Amino acid sequence: MSEEKIIEIGRKVIEIESNAVRGLSTSIDRNFYKAVNAIYNSLGRVVFTGMGKSGLIARKIVATMNSTGTAAIFMHPTDALHGDLGMVRKDDIVILISKSGNTSELLDLIPLFKRIKVTIIGMLGENNSLIAKECDIVLNVAVKEEACPHDLAPTASTTAALVMGDALAIALLEKRGFSAEDFALLHPGGSLGKRLSLRISEIMIKGKDVPLVEETASVKDTILVMTSKRLGMTCVVNEKGKLSGIITDGDLRRTLEKSLDIHNLSAKDIMTKNPKTISKEYLASFAIQQMENFNITSLIVTDEDNTPVGIIHLHDLVKLGLQAR
Repeated sequence: MSEEKIIEIGRKVIEIESNAVRGLSTSIDRNFYKAVNAIYNSLGRVVFTGMGKSGLIARKIVATMNSTGTAAIFMHPTDALHGDLGMVRKDDIVILISKSGNTSELLDLIPLFKRIKVTIIGMLGENNSLIAKECDIVLNVAVKEEACPHDLAPTASTTAALVMGDALAIALLEKRGFSAEDFALLHPGGSLGKRLSLRISEIMIKGKDVPLVEETASVKDTILVMTSKRLGMTCVVNEKGKLSGIITDGDLRRTLEKSLDIHNLSAKDIMTKNPKTISKEYLASFAIQQMENFNITSLIVTDEDNTPVGIIHLHDLVKLGLQAR
């Protein structure tokens, strides 16, 4: 098979699946609204079930819902018929995924679900199927064709079901007012979770490790403090201990370029006034944003009285995997 033919096949598959997803927009109707409300008002979980590739899609939707604030589980139809049905409670919502709408294993489960008195939602490729007739709500995920040239291997149909699941999850996220902070609680690991959950107070340099000099300090003493703390900067405070400026390596270089006689200069003479500061209550992600906006590598953490209480440095954020995206 030629290179051109292989490329043509790949593009054709993407075109077919894109059309399948585009066609789903007509299925976002009152039934979708009813499904979202049923799940939102439920006191239980969303139980997904499906055979074969529909089951794999169900597992992915379960993962998405759990990560966005909607408790969900997957139950294999065959296992359900051999004991796992015990995980279903009357307050749950059951979602059946089937392309044909006639999957025998799901049909066998429906009378049992009805006995438990759960709400049954069908995510089906056939609206006039046997399963559709037994569901309380039907979400239409029918497609005109599969990407498979024999119209056999589920391709476009599984993509459509997956997208419908995403639509449900995000509609529920919006309805619940699920915030970035809520998301962080469910994703504590990795850089994403740290970006969304870590506060400045948890990662800032504090106490004796904060470089600090008074306005009257000599340039020599200032350099000694900066060298010992190894942050390339120091806070400058007035006689009341309030922040009045910052001195960085750049400030020192610029001072030396202007004058070789630095013996009569004090920290106040070479500091940059009104440095960028941040409160310890802010998220680490906001600190990164501020550093990007002002093209700086350090932020001074101050309290409500403008007293330096910590330093947040870009290098520490990078070590935590919080570098800019």
